[in-house]
Amino acid sequence: MAARNESIGMAYLDGRGRKLITVYLPLLAFVIVLLFPFYWMAITAVKPEAELLARDGNPFWVIKPTLAHFRKLLLETEYPQWLWNTLLVSAVATFVSLAASVFAAYAIERLRFRGARHMGLAIFGAYLVPPSILFIPLASVVFKLGLIDTRWALILTYPTFLIPFCTWLLMGYFRSIPVELEECALIDGASRWQILVRIVLPLAVPGLISAGIFAFTLSWNEFIYALTFISSSEVKTVPVGVVTELVQGDVYQWGPLMAGALLGSLPVALIYSFFVDYYVSGLTGSVKE
Repeated sequence: MAARNESIGMAYLDGRGRKLITVYLPLLAFVIVLLFPFYWMAITAVKPEAELLARDGNPFWVIKPTLAHFRKLLLETEYPQWLWNTLLVSAVATFVSLAASVFAAYAIERLRFRGARHMGLAIFGAYLVPPSILFIPLASVVFKLGLIDTRWALILTYPTFLIPFCTWLLMGYFRSIPVELEECALIDGASRWQILVRIVLPLAVPGLISAGIFAFTLSWNEFIYALTFISSSEVKTVPVGVVTELVQGDVYQWGPLMAGALLGSLPVALIYSFFVDYYVSGLTGSVKE
C-alpha cells in the first residue's frame, strides 16, 4: 500500500507542465536569488566610473568593461597583504581549533566520564554567546599580553568561537562511528591514542573537512575581532581592510569595494566547490552499523 501511494505521488511529476511549475521554476528562482549578489559584484567591479555614476542606461549590464578597479585595488592599496593576513590567520586558527576539537569531541563521546553530556551541551552553549559580548573581556586579555595590532591577537581569539562549534559538530560525527570497531581494537591491545589515530580519524575525514570548512569560513569572514584588535593597515584582514580603507567619510569607492569583495569571496567558494562531497557526507554521518 505504501509503495502504491509512493508511485502515485511520483506520477504527479510526470507531466511536463507540473514539473516545470513545481520543480524547475522554484529552482530557477533560488539560483537567481543565490547568484545575483555575485553577479552584481562582478559587473560593478568592471564598470568604469562614468557608468557607475550615470543615471541613464541599464544598471544590470556593462557597456565598456574595465579592469581599472582591480589595478587600483591590487597596486594602490594593501589588499594583497590583507589577503595574505586573512589566509594566514584563518588557516592557523582553523588548524588549532580542529586539533583541540578532535580531542574534546572524542573524550566526550567515547571516554564516558561523569557529566560528559552536560559538558557537551555547555560547549555548544559557549558557541551561542555573541562575539559582540566576548570581545570586551578578550580585548583586555589581548592588551595585557601585548598582542594588540598583531596577527597573534586574531589567531588566539578566533578559537574561542571556533572550538565550541567544531567540537559540537565532531561529537555528532564521532557518535555515528560504530563503537564496536574501537572495542575490537581495545581487545587486540591497542591504546586510545592508536585507536584515535588509526581508526577514528581516517573514518572521520569527511567530518573533519566539514568542520574545517565551517571554521575556515567563520575565520575568513570575521569582522568584530579584526576591527577591534587591529589598527595598522598592513595587518588588517580583507573584511576590515576593504571597509575601512576604501570608504573615506561618505565617499564609497564602489568599484574597488566590489572588486575587493569579489576577490575575497572566491577562496571560500573554491573550497566549498572542491570539497562539497566531503561536506555533505560530513553532515549526514559516518559508517553505518
